[in-house]
Amino acid sequence: MNSQLELQQVSIKYGEFTAVDAVTLTLEKGQIGCLLGPSGCGKTTLLRAIAGFEPITAGSIALRGTVISTPRRQLPPEQRKVGMVFQDFALFPHLDVRRNVGFGLSQLPPGKRRQRVEEMLDLVALAPYAGAFPHELSGGQQQRVALARALAPNPEILLLDEPFSSLDSELRTQLATEVRDLLKQNGVTAILVTHDQNEAFAMADQVSLLNHGRVAQSDTPYNLYHNPGNEFVAEFIGDGNMITVTVNAAGEMSDGLGVLDQGHPRWRAGEPMRLLVRPDDVIHDDSSDLQLRVVGKAFRGAHNLYDLLLPDGQHVPCLTPSHVDVALGSHLPVRFHLQHVVVFSANQG
Repeated sequence: MNSQLELQQVSIKYGEFTAVDAVTLTLEKGQIGCLLGPSGCGKTTLLRAIAGFEPITAGSIALRGTVISTPRRQLPPEQRKVGMVFQDFALFPHLDVRRNVGFGLSQLPPGKRRQRVEEMLDLVALAPYAGAFPHELSGGQQQRVALARALAPNPEILLLDEPFSSLDSELRTQLATEVRDLLKQNGVTAILVTHDQNEAFAMADQVSLLNHGRVAQSDTPYNLYHNPGNEFVAEFIGDGNMITVTVNAAGEMSDGLGVLDQGHPRWRAGEPMRLLVRPDDVIHDDSSDLQLRVVGKAFRGAHNLYDLLLPDGQHVPCLTPSHVDVALGSHLPVRFHLQHVVVFSANQG
């Protein structure tokens, strides 16, 4: 059975500059994927290539088993059955919600067009706002109008280009969850582009993390967080610091970090290792003899995020309840809880 979307070794170049480099990606029907990464990593360029707005210089893109892009042949965007939700929603300000949603349905007879528009308005719970104009809606409501308009022509795949970026952070994660539920209920295959890992984790089944145009790792959100394949993934996903440690024959790590399980696949006595330390790996403990100097502090409401200095000058994060209030320059007693530690060999990078 053919996958809904399949990218094989796709590259995109602008002169000598390679924006996308040999990306391979597969999505099954009803699956939600995400292209995640920092600015300039190639994720939006890749999404535009899937939509048909960018030519590719190598590889191929297929939708439901039909090749739609090669370096020699590119199916026009309007023939791809691809829906798209843009960063700024791109609603028509002079059209009300009903006419915005029905804009791409001009090929349908009037009766069927009206029926499809009503179905879409019910789907996104905006039927009471059918006569409203975009400026009369909240950001979240505008986003749902854009989603309904993209879904109305029944596309083979839905592409979402930073669709929540104009909203505040709390609303972004909430809407990502709502949109995921809606897409899953209707079996829609979709790809989200974002630089925000919280959005990616709230919405996607599969996340492809890009770095300089290449896929650093493509996996489930859980595996990206708990089993990063390299240091770039480890540092990008979640809050954490990479530090260099050594371990003796008994498994004791330098800097008083505790004992590393000798069954760990990268355990090598006497060899330097790179260790990912996340805020919940460093526990505030008043009874501990290990006291680290506070060199940074961020108040996060229910918690404080401390930046602590190890004896050798490396930094580790520590998350405490907000009532643990220690001044900069003072010392915080801690213990390390490294039961699920992520380790890389020092030369792996």
